[in-house]
Amino acid sequence: MSALRTGAPAVTGLELDAAARGAVVAAAEAQRGRAGALLPVLQAVQAALGWVPAAAVPLVAEALNLSRAEVHGVLTFYHDFRRQPPAPHTLRLCRAEACQAVGAAALAAHAQQRLGCGFGGRSADGRFALEAVYCLGNCACGPALEFDGRLQSLASPLTLDALLAEAGS
Repeated sequence: MSALRTGAPAVTGLELDAAARGAVVAAAEAQRGRAGALLPVLQAVQAALGWVPAAAVPLVAEALNLSRAEVHGVLTFYHDFRRQPPAPHTLRLCRAEACQAVGAAALAAHAQQRLGCGFGGRSADGRFALEAVYCLGNCACGPALEFDGRLQSLASPLTLDALLAEAGS
């Protein structure tokens, strides 16, 4: 994990601090002149900062000789790019057909009720993000979920409650 992600916030309002600005510039400079550089630059920014702040868009656009609209369009098109700081805990629930066939809908309803948010949202305290994914590669053992990067097979509402309790919910 980058020191930027564990230190002070990289963004205050729409301004980047010096360390965050340096990370964005370094990511852009590393790819300058390469065809298709935008995605690797945005990925590097997110790896360094944990997210891609709006204040990074003009820096990336200028470095790659793109419009801000082009950078913003790519940033908002791909769901894996975070445009706000990540929550301390992330719950990803499989919504694919194999998991739906074995109870994922009930698990999703339980998760939404427990966290008080829908997919793409956060719990009221901001500690938990709820994300939908369309396959975790564990189809034979669904429903599947991923909590803080750990895959859980044969997940149930009880499993989910135990994971949330372990995280201090």
